[in-house]
Amino acid sequence: MKFFSQAIILSALFIVCISAGNQKKIKVVFFGDSITESGVKPGGFIEIMKADLQTRGMADKYELIGAGVSGDKVYDLYLRMDNDVMAKSPDVVIIWIGVNDVWHKASMGTGTDANKFERFYTAIIKKLQEKKITVLLTTPAVIGERTDNTNQLDGDLNKYANIIRSLATNYQCGLVDLRKDFLSYNLKNNPTNKESGILTTDRVHLNVDGNRLVAEKMMDALNTMR
Repeated sequence: MKFFSQAIILSALFIVCISAGNQKKIKVVFFGDSITESGVKPGGFIEIMKADLQTRGMADKYELIGAGVSGDKVYDLYLRMDNDVMAKSPDVVIIWIGVNDVWHKASMGTGTDANKFERFYTAIIKKLQEKKITVLLTTPAVIGERTDNTNQLDGDLNKYANIIRSLATNYQCGLVDLRKDFLSYNLKNNPTNKESGILTTDRVHLNVDGNRLVAEKMMDALNTMR
């Protein structure tokens, strides 16, 4: 009888170990523009996150996938959702869009009006949530790093960030508020009010410190899901 009981216990432990070993990774897709596209390159924030997961012994918990395309605006994301996101069957999608919707108004005479931005963004959220996908929203960080509100597009960028914050509340999405995080960092680390070079290379795209900060904030957001 004692041998039989031990056999049952060992069998149960074997089943538990097999189940743990076959545990499905949480598949996370980062959906955005050139900043996200660069995230999968050496030194990019997605690659930093992968290395961090490896260091923490959590590499078997998450699968991180970049789905960024240079120049994309919110309606571009909507148009390529099926091929670049849905086809990957993600558990989590982190949306980071808005810079080009604002920036291209000044640089190219295009961009996206605020009402259209909100409508397309809402459509993306709804489509993802209909598939029971967890959605995290990210505010656009900076178009210029000056801290005294003298960057040309600060007003519009704040407006679009507020739209995203409201959407996160209304649709119960997680929020990575990089607009707030970058400003806070620059207030502490940009005493000469430089336009770039603190977290960005060109006022928009991330440098080494920018990638590290984004990786940290994205990782914090994923950890809150556990």
